[in-house]
Amino acid sequence: MKTLAFFNNKGGVGKTTLVYHLAWMFAELGLSVLAADLDPQANLTSMFLEEEELEGIWTELGSPRTVAGSLAPLMEGTGDVATPYVADITARIGLVVGDLALSKVEDELSSQWPICLDGKARAFRVITAFWRLLENAAQQRKADVVLIDVAPSLGALNRAALIAASQVVIPLVPDLYSIQGLRNLGPTLQTWRAEWTDRLQRRPATLLAESLPTGAMLPVGYVVLQHAVRLDRPVKAYQRWLDRIPMEYRRSVLQQEGDGDAESPRNDPNCLAELRHYRSLMPLAQEARKPMFLLTPADGALGGHYQAAQACRKDFHALALKIAKRCKIRIP
Repeated sequence: MKTLAFFNNKGGVGKTTLVYHLAWMFAELGLSVLAADLDPQANLTSMFLEEEELEGIWTELGSPRTVAGSLAPLMEGTGDVATPYVADITARIGLVVGDLALSKVEDELSSQWPICLDGKARAFRVITAFWRLLENAAQQRKADVVLIDVAPSLGALNRAALIAASQVVIPLVPDLYSIQGLRNLGPTLQTWRAEWTDRLQRRPATLLAESLPTGAMLPVGYVVLQHAVRLDRPVKAYQRWLDRIPMEYRRSVLQQEGDGDAESPRNDPNCLAELRHYRSLMPLAQEARKPMFLLTPADGALGGHYQAAQACRKDFHALALKIAKRCKIRIP
């Protein structure tokens, strides 16, 4: 099982859309996929589930069928992480349902982080709660890959979520804010990784026999999304930011000195894909409640829209295969 987080502390980069479409594409390639919505905004959940079904889940007392409901016994001190509910999306896609109430656990995750240095067992159980929840959910689904959607922040909630990830994909858009996001994100991942490694060495004897996450969060690469295209080239307003991404990624995320050989994402080995902004397809996909590349004429994808849907399929198919190769995920 591979746990793959999609993370950028800059919002609005298409992170959730990327997770959603890759879940469907990996499933098409024959993998069992677990999509985990660890963003308190729960946007991934709203893409997968009808509003009526989601309302039924959220209005249950304590929302036991959400990620926050599974964490509740541990956070309230009445037990450990409860067996998570996994919503069946398809035979090959399961969803750990998000919850706006997840934001309430941030303070506890923050307060328990320094207590891990004292070797307290409960502190370790709180910090690894997401990892144990996802491990249980993945076992239920016999998942080959877990795709984790997280919030655009550098807080304690995301730190605990990223500790559960073996690898990290960074979605970007070509603008000043994404460049600045890389400068924040890269050092933060390095700090979290180092601090968790230090804490693992201090875990109490009662946990020595238990498997705990390594907190590797190894960078897989970046995906450039939502760039405007004219004559198959990004418009000039975006080009200068595109050209700065390879160097900033190497410097901030990989901690590599020098400019390297890549002059743009197109010839940068760290770039997983440059995805077009399928503006006209998203409204159709949202109404049909399916990924853009599965749109048909019956969904209103006629003429140029249908051709765009087929181009979208090629883009996500290539991206899924590249991620699988880099993460050593075996495609059946």
